[in-house]
Amino acid sequence: MSGRVYLDHNATTPLRDEARIAMVAAMDVVGNPSSVHSEGRESKSIVENARSQISKAFGVGAHDIVFTGSATEAAALALKDYEFQAGDIEHDSVAAWIRPDLPVASGAVQVSDPAITALQMANSETGILQSVPDGLGFCDMTQAFGKLPTSFNWSGARMGCASAHKLGGPKGVGCLLLKPGQELTTQIKGGGQEMGRRAGTENVIGLAGFGAAAEAASLDLANGKWAKIEKLRNILENALEASGKPIILIGAEWRRLPNTSCFSAPGWKGETQVMQMDLAGFAVSAGSACSSGKVKTSRVLRAMGYDEDIASSAIRVSLGLQTTEDEIEQFAIVWLAAYERFLVRKATR
Repeated sequence: MSGRVYLDHNATTPLRDEARIAMVAAMDVVGNPSSVHSEGRESKSIVENARSQISKAFGVGAHDIVFTGSATEAAALALKDYEFQAGDIEHDSVAAWIRPDLPVASGAVQVSDPAITALQMANSETGILQSVPDGLGFCDMTQAFGKLPTSFNWSGARMGCASAHKLGGPKGVGCLLLKPGQELTTQIKGGGQEMGRRAGTENVIGLAGFGAAAEAASLDLANGKWAKIEKLRNILENALEASGKPIILIGAEWRRLPNTSCFSAPGWKGETQVMQMDLAGFAVSAGSACSSGKVKTSRVLRAMGYDEDIASSAIRVSLGLQTTEDEIEQFAIVWLAAYERFLVRKATR
């Protein structure tokens, strides 16, 4: 192993070559996609090609996709007019709009009325998957798309969201997914873009990358690449368990994303672990990346019933398609050695 090792793919994953090529080509297209002249139509064709690519990748009708600046914006567009309930394990972009009053049994949200419920398909911190009931009001599919065989139309949800940079597209591009006939009140008004549902000139370059990334992600999934990543995740967790140290694997008994491992070393603060691993050349995280760089006790783990000590001592390791077995083995060695030093210091205090 040489150089740094990036193990924070749930926060963002590197730009795919396919996305980069598509974006560079789109940079040379001059027209505004709302213009009717030839240059405008060329730009519009890039937007609609991306819509078609995402439609096929996500299993949703092309006309039922609303392009936004992020999954966060998509969630706001979907949730602003409703009083949805949820468990207190949702991403911050959804938690800001809902009542967190549904019980969470270990990792599973207990849904009582799907029509007024917002539910993530996969948790970004723990990787735990939720069963999506038919008629669900809103489903955050951001972490699931590209890693799991997933179709929005088959999911049972009325509304959903996704983000380009979670599957190898550019940052700053997302989309809202709608079931046919689902009503939506415009949040950003103006020129009537996106069939009047989200005004503003489309991010042509970003959408070119989003479409290419979604198409490539579907091929990777079909070719079994994420099954190989799951094996690497298991190598890491087996090494942690074999160490005999007091380590808690979060959600190991549940179905999870193939790339995600969340574990706690009680007493060893997660933020300290992140800093020490960073100095050692490994990028990991202590929870969601959408808190303005703040490191705080995981709301998700607290909602799952873990106490303050365990919740504040957890980190997340999230693998990507570029992750190698050597990198995972080296991370396990370095992290376990650092944990051993912490335990020795603790014992001698």
